[in-house]
Amino acid sequence: MLKIKSLISPRFRLRLAKIIISLIAVFFCFVIIFRFLPVPYSTYMLQKTAENLFNDNYHTQHKWVSLDNISPAMQLAVIAAEDQRFPEHWGFDIDAIEKAFKHNQSSKRTRGASTISQQTAKNLFLWSDRSWIRKGLEIPVTLSLELFWSKQRILEVYLNIAEFGPGIFGVEAASQYYFKKSALKLTRYQAALLAAVLPNPILYRVNRPSAYVQSRQSWILRQMQLLGNNYLERLD
Repeated sequence: MLKIKSLISPRFRLRLAKIIISLIAVFFCFVIIFRFLPVPYSTYMLQKTAENLFNDNYHTQHKWVSLDNISPAMQLAVIAAEDQRFPEHWGFDIDAIEKAFKHNQSSKRTRGASTISQQTAKNLFLWSDRSWIRKGLEIPVTLSLELFWSKQRILEVYLNIAEFGPGIFGVEAASQYYFKKSALKLTRYQAALLAAVLPNPILYRVNRPSAYVQSRQSWILRQMQLLGNNYLERLD
């Protein structure tokens, strides 16, 4: 270890430190900028575009809309489906993490415990895989969003960059593609169907819902009813 350390010159360490500090500064600049301005693209969208670079049938569809132009039913549906303690936690649902850990020890079917904040952090700034490096970076990025953004802003960005099908990013693009209407006019039934595919929008399809997707849609509708129409007021 000492030999390796001695091979790294002080000048190299200084340059490395400057690069790291610069990257952190750029990251926080983007966090502040995206607190107010629409997000034009995400790293996950860039990753998917690169993966399909030679696929002529792949086309990215994305259109930013404000939270006011997204149906309250859609807002409630993703919270009911993905993160019912969203208004309460600081980016991480410890109870859900513990339950997922116990479940995954005894089951072949892996259960996730990512919150909406974590998924927003991953989709916006990181990449999609299960490596420890990405998981490690996800922690400070998520905490940064929770610190600088409101819950409403996190939900707004999440709904605008989430993938709802191959190349279909954001709820407005999804609503136009699947239902030929704006996201503001989505019904509870349609919102629950869109939310039902979010765990894996490549495997699960909105336009060809499997029995599992349909059962998940019904479960989400029941959860929405239990949460109540006034639930979104807790995000203020």
